[in-house]
Amino acid sequence: MTGVPSRLASALADRYRIEGELGQGGMATVYLCEDIKHKRKVALKLLKPELAAVLGADRFLQEITTRAALRHPHILPLFDSGEADGFLYYVMPFIDGETLRAKLDRETQLAVDEAVRIARDVADALEYAHRHGVIHRDIKPENILLHDGRPMVADFGIALAVSAAVGGRMTETGLSLGTPHYMSPEQATAEKEITARSDVYSLGSVLYEMLTGNPPHVGANAQQIIMKIITEPAEAVTKYRKSVPANVAAYRLRCGYRRGGSWSVHARHRTADARRTCRRAVNAPAPVIAGPAHHGYGVGCRRQLGPPFAHGLCLHARREVAGVLRGARRAPRPRLRS
Repeated sequence: MTGVPSRLASALADRYRIEGELGQGGMATVYLCEDIKHKRKVALKLLKPELAAVLGADRFLQEITTRAALRHPHILPLFDSGEADGFLYYVMPFIDGETLRAKLDRETQLAVDEAVRIARDVADALEYAHRHGVIHRDIKPENILLHDGRPMVADFGIALAVSAAVGGRMTETGLSLGTPHYMSPEQATAEKEITARSDVYSLGSVLYEMLTGNPPHVGANAQQIIMKIITEPAEAVTKYRKSVPANVAAYRLRCGYRRGGSWSVHARHRTADARRTCRRAVNAPAPVIAGPAHHGYGVGCRRQLGPPFAHGLCLHARREVAGVLRGARRAPRPRLRS
């Protein structure tokens, strides 16, 4: 990356003033910039050169533009995107806070009600995005920003834009989409079609780490982690933290992977209380029909097919989290964490 900041600064001098590097991720380097026209701080993400070389500017910008219309209080919006001196970039608001990863690194475990509140708000964002046909594909603590305690999901649709633009050439970049600890079984087995339930699985893995201090599957390398995701169920949350209420632990189980099963949208979650707890009410999902599933999530063996699937699945997840939050609020908060 030697020389990139100066080249980028020169190419964007009339629009953004680069003030320094904020950090690096798997696909991009993040810079703090001053938006000259609007006089505001922004975060500019510069795609890694090896990824940009395979992508091509036209295809990437076309794909990412379709995601720019997402507007939700828990989704970090996309301000701008473009190509400068051969580099591909996109711009988001600068959030004066920290990532959920930084918070977990500092605190290891979160209070149950705080963990469930974060999961509920992220589920609310997922439900909205899925209804608009956008799947995140890379839900992880690094992509959840905390601003005054309020979670905001970053990089929404970026992984999908990269995947759509690169197609089967992802191996040429030496990079991968999705973070091993939070990958769904579909991602771990490199299935071509990634559905909304993949995001829900990843959210369940994030909740698991917020409660226990570790992701549901760990290993010495990415290959070991992926093999465990495909072949082994996660240990119960209560094995590592006995103070977690049963309904919270049960939600994580319903997010988990189980062969031979699939998501079932239970009528008991379609309650007025759940609708009040969620940020806004939505219609009940389309009916489900019986059918096999290659990868199963949670308890049950029913499957919803067709375009309404994403909406119904994430509605189910959001209502699950809302119900858990109510239970966590009612449960006495332990003084010591087991």
